[in-house]
Amino acid sequence: MRPALIMGCASALIALALWNLDGLRLPPAAAATFSTSGGEAEVTRLVSGLDTPWAVAPLPGGGALITERDGRVFSYGPDWRRRAVSGVPAVAAAGQGGLLDVVLARDFAETRTVFLTYSEPASGGAHTAMARATLSQDLGAFEDLRVLFRQTPSLGGRRHFGSRVVERADGTLFITTGDRGDRPRAQDPRQHVGKVIRIARDGSVPADNPFADAAAALPEIWSIGHRNAQGAALDEEGRLWTVSHGARGGDEINRPEPGKNYGWPVISYGEHYAGGRIGEGTAKAGLEQPVHYWDPSIAPSGMMIYSGKLFPEWAGDIFVGSLKFDYIARLDRDGDRILGEERLFEDDYIRIRDIREAPDGSIWFLAVGDGALFRIAPPE
Repeated sequence: MRPALIMGCASALIALALWNLDGLRLPPAAAATFSTSGGEAEVTRLVSGLDTPWAVAPLPGGGALITERDGRVFSYGPDWRRRAVSGVPAVAAAGQGGLLDVVLARDFAETRTVFLTYSEPASGGAHTAMARATLSQDLGAFEDLRVLFRQTPSLGGRRHFGSRVVERADGTLFITTGDRGDRPRAQDPRQHVGKVIRIARDGSVPADNPFADAAAALPEIWSIGHRNAQGAALDEEGRLWTVSHGARGGDEINRPEPGKNYGWPVISYGEHYAGGRIGEGTAKAGLEQPVHYWDPSIAPSGMMIYSGKLFPEWAGDIFVGSLKFDYIARLDRDGDRILGEERLFEDDYIRIRDIREAPDGSIWFLAVGDGALFRIAPPE
């Protein structure tokens, strides 16, 4: 076991005994330094004692919001003291479902608006939902929570909810949904299952959505044929990118465009868990090819396209967490092409769930197995 992993596990175990105490503040852990293609990178633990963390939203001025899948949100101010946030919506916390993404609105400094995605309990099971709320000035409560999107239909089962939310510069919101383990639904334009959704910040349908006036499709749909996208980000041109779990192989990075079909489950580079080809093969006329895929599967979750602020060599590159192989994939990107992959911190941190760029250009990631939030920056 590597020294950084031993250090991270030890600090997490100490914190677990105290994780339920509001106001918990742990002393900073000693940093681990790694050699990377972008230069020396120092990884420091910011938060420990988390129970199945799913998403992190860095706050301007320091601190963060962190979701835990069973339905808790913790806020941290610049002093990194923890506080439980009240006003969180009820979630169907079972299997892969629960409280999922958290994202600050672009105008958060003025409006205090926060977006949340989660599996919402409903008759017949659960569905992916997205809500907006106002974070109180003291970081202790979500106020005026309003659900903007509910996936239809509600289904039983406990897997493949997605779900990430991304705000465009025009204020519209992209939401990813999973196929809920019922593959054919991802191809049905009359269902939100296995799609990318686009709505306005008031929940309405933008007039330029590809199916806004289509009688045979739901107007919120942006693109179809996605298995279970647990990562989404915008590039420097404002274009959406997503990363989806495959089955046994076939994890995909796509750049979803309006009205297009990304193939699942008609085409795939993976195979069924029990073996055997999925659908009709790897290509079919009228269905889009991924920009990049992994085989075997890395179980991707969380996605960031980096500005290059602190690591100029990585400007424009895609970062994706691997739940299965315990590393961060840095994909060298040139426009719409992926030129290569670097595996960062392989086996040093356990089950990377989310990855974000903080306002200062540092890179933050959540490691589920460590129960911790870490920060990557050049050594001082």
